[in-house]
Amino acid sequence: MSRFTGAISNSQQKPRTGVLLTNLGSPDEPTAGALRRYLAEFLSDPRVVEIPRLVWLIILHGIILRVRPAKSAKLYKSIWTEQGAPLVVITQKQKDRVAAQLAGQYGDDVLVDFAMRYGNPSIASRLQKFQQAGVDNIVVLPLYPQYAGPTTGSTFDAVTKEVKRWRWIPSLHFLSSYHDNPKYIDALASTVREHIAAHGKPDKLVLSFHGMPKLFQQWGDPYYDFCAKTTQLLVENLDLAQEDYVMTFQSRFGKAEWLQPYTDATLEALPAKGNKHIAIISPAFSADCLETLEELESENREIFMEAGGEKYHYIKALNDRDDHVTMLTELVSPFIIKR
Repeated sequence: MSRFTGAISNSQQKPRTGVLLTNLGSPDEPTAGALRRYLAEFLSDPRVVEIPRLVWLIILHGIILRVRPAKSAKLYKSIWTEQGAPLVVITQKQKDRVAAQLAGQYGDDVLVDFAMRYGNPSIASRLQKFQQAGVDNIVVLPLYPQYAGPTTGSTFDAVTKEVKRWRWIPSLHFLSSYHDNPKYIDALASTVREHIAAHGKPDKLVLSFHGMPKLFQQWGDPYYDFCAKTTQLLVENLDLAQEDYVMTFQSRFGKAEWLQPYTDATLEALPAKGNKHIAIISPAFSADCLETLEELESENREIFMEAGGEKYHYIKALNDRDDHVTMLTELVSPFIIKR
């Protein structure tokens, strides 16, 4: 069906709301070839890398895509499951559970799906699926609690790139952030309390957010402020003293200065300060992925233990926990049209 005629040809169908959950994405398989395709799409996005275009494309295709795919493929192999990439598998579970909750409230009025900003399933393909189903109201929820240009902003770009090609544009609701949502904070706090009940209180709780070039903050991206707000609300919920926690930033890339303090450098320094038992949580990730399962679970654990640490625990992302799924469902519910 043509994307330009979908609304007309489906005019006799019952109008529906389409809810689209989105995340960053993963390669189709843990191979150098698949990583090359994925990284080419990801790192070509001007929201992700904001340096002069021609200069960056020469670096990307002349150096990075010749070296990085093989290295990244090994990392993905270390976390790959029988079902596929953890991020895609978990997002599918989140979608299924949100769909079940919404079906209980709205019946057939709601169609729920998920997409990845880079890789598959693509945002364009899922939006076209909504159009073909006769959807006249679209709700997009990027699963990034804290807005950032390279994630949430880029998702908006992909949504509008597809929809602006349609002859008839449905109602569109785009949720850009939920960093201070009380139920999101409650869910994070619950995971920490459950961990402490099982493993004891750590010397330091490390809240590790995904990093970003510091220039992005200087240019007006609110990501750092949103991370700080999430941290403030979470530690207040947990009644932590200032010495009980630290906010850090992980996954930096390249030589430019990124948001600080850096997670790896912080973990390396903590044991010498008497913090030999730490728990680490990454509130910026709604689902476990390479940056949590490999970087935090393995790479940063090694850094901490080699520096003299004794106990290191990674607290899993919210994934498809009941409280998380309910929170996601409640985020989109106000925008659903009931027929």
